[in-house]
Amino acid sequence: MARFFIRTYGCQMNERDSEALSCLLEERGYCRAESEESADILLFNTCSVRDQAERKVLGKIGLLKRLKKRRPEVVIGLVGCMAQVHGESLVGKLPHVDLIVSPDHLGEIPDLLEEIRSGGRRVVLGEEPAGPERFAGHEPGRVTASVAVMRGCNQFCSYCIVPYARGRERSRPIDDIVEEVRAVTRLGAREVLLLGQNITAYGLAEARRDGTYTPELSPFADLLRAVHRVEGLHRIRFTSPHVAYMNAAFIEAVCTLPKVCKAFHIPVQSGSDRVLRRMRRGYTVAEYLRCLEAIRAGVPECNVSTDCIVGFPGETEEDFQATREVFRAIDPDMAYIFRYSPRKGTKAAVDFEDDVPEAVKHERNQILLADLEANVLRRNQALLGRRLTILVEGPSKRNPARWQGRSDGNKTVVFTPTDSIAPGDMVDIVVRRVTSHSLFGECCEPEKPDRSA
Repeated sequence: MARFFIRTYGCQMNERDSEALSCLLEERGYCRAESEESADILLFNTCSVRDQAERKVLGKIGLLKRLKKRRPEVVIGLVGCMAQVHGESLVGKLPHVDLIVSPDHLGEIPDLLEEIRSGGRRVVLGEEPAGPERFAGHEPGRVTASVAVMRGCNQFCSYCIVPYARGRERSRPIDDIVEEVRAVTRLGAREVLLLGQNITAYGLAEARRDGTYTPELSPFADLLRAVHRVEGLHRIRFTSPHVAYMNAAFIEAVCTLPKVCKAFHIPVQSGSDRVLRRMRRGYTVAEYLRCLEAIRAGVPECNVSTDCIVGFPGETEEDFQATREVFRAIDPDMAYIFRYSPRKGTKAAVDFEDDVPEAVKHERNQILLADLEANVLRRNQALLGRRLTILVEGPSKRNPARWQGRSDGNKTVVFTPTDSIAPGDMVDIVVRRVTSHSLFGECCEPEKPDRSA
């Protein structure tokens, strides 16, 4: 029986694709290898968002030339976004790679592996609009599960390669998604993370094609309500929304549906309208903050995380200080902060000179990281003594004697378990200690009913 090993680079969508691919390979009779060294099939599921990630993959795969000479029977595959972006050019660069497959054809890999046994290489590229719903395996026993609800992106932000790597937006039917959520719930999942590159645009491309689109429409809100009705499911998360599609119907759904976690990741990228226009983000700072205010009006204690890019071409010190101001207004519990680097194939790389010195990018990055660290610590300290309900995930990676879970607000909580607690349980914890990364607490005694009446 051939053994496979998948190395995943990149985003949550790539992680989800690797899980589905693993399940599909096991269904076809392959088994998982414990390490690269023990594998007969090595698959690298790749990311193209950042040039550094691509260089890392190419360096890793380049080192495998020696393995291929020593064990020519080993199958090496490069799959995912790098395959779509670079396509046929990889064939000449990586002669020892047997398999090159773009994201929308990952479901074909078992058949392609059979063909490779007959000799030769297999290169399968391009988009396949019907792909996502036919590629939906899940590992049993996981407390949380990711479900891809759409593929691609129509936004074409000037710095982003995703539309070229993942194609245009294609949304799955609600009934198919709900059935997948039911399936993962039967397998033990109690929380689902709905995935889409631009998830608040779910269903809108289809609505425009069939003539039913209106600005008030939010098919994603309809999807949230449908998933909310799945029995046995405790929590719903999603990523990543875009301000341009966070209309009243969306805000009403996320604020009122009890299973929708009140922690929202809303990328801002910059606090300068001038920079946002250059980024082609499609909103102003004022519009972003209005969306945030509307959500906080419905859920005053919600947690918010965001994305920021520092050092975008033309960013001045004034622009950066505006980003710090918006950062303070967002009051984030977490943020991904990136230094801009030109991405070949994007509009920004063609249209703009990368004119912010690396030293300035580094300095601004460190300043924003320090702002974040202080803000998160302050917010976590406000939770000392508070009682939080967490979804128990299981043993902590750092200390198996302690367990961890996650709050509705997406805070990691570490605690000492009792004999009666199992992964998937909802447990109340009192917070006793905090850092900027985690909360530490103890299990609460069950509340006793008031018998005085």
